[in-house]
Amino acid sequence: MSETQLPLASPRRWTAALAGKAPARPAPAFISVATLGGVTALVLLVAIGTLLDQTVLIPPLAASAALVFAAPALPLAQPRNVIGGQLVSALVGFLVLAVADSSVWASAVAGGLAIGAMALTRTSHSPAAATAVIVVVAEPSAVLFLPLLLLATLVIVGVGILAGRSGKTVRYPSYWW
Repeated sequence: MSETQLPLASPRRWTAALAGKAPARPAPAFISVATLGGVTALVLLVAIGTLLDQTVLIPPLAASAALVFAAPALPLAQPRNVIGGQLVSALVGFLVLAVADSSVWASAVAGGLAIGAMALTRTSHSPAAATAVIVVVAEPSAVLFLPLLLLATLVIVGVGILAGRSGKTVRYPSYWW
């Protein structure tokens, strides 16, 4: 078989196969609105947490904000997915915690089960799988954690709606339900 028959037989072909075209850089106005929206939403979560003397900003919410502000047209960034995915995943985390107690093994199972639960409920939101892991590892009170998580996702979505009305980004949300 000759080199022309083997698609990736030479280093030059490997380089060509690996080379791709990155998406175009967003307009400066989009970057500014996305950055300002993300900072505003996350600082609001810290302010709310300070007022309530509770941790409201958990790492998966920063990832949720990244989707809402930097990729507002994606299905993963829509309110149904942000709010629903986070809550479904937290519930999965609490269920696993109740059944298996807190361990790294249980947290891994919770993260995996959250992926399935979000797919089943049509609320896929990749950062939310980490919320299930956090619930199992940190063992928060469900009575406190769930309302704070709901509030946090509503803040992110609310600021996303304002950013989406700026005229500098796509209109957010693309759909609600």
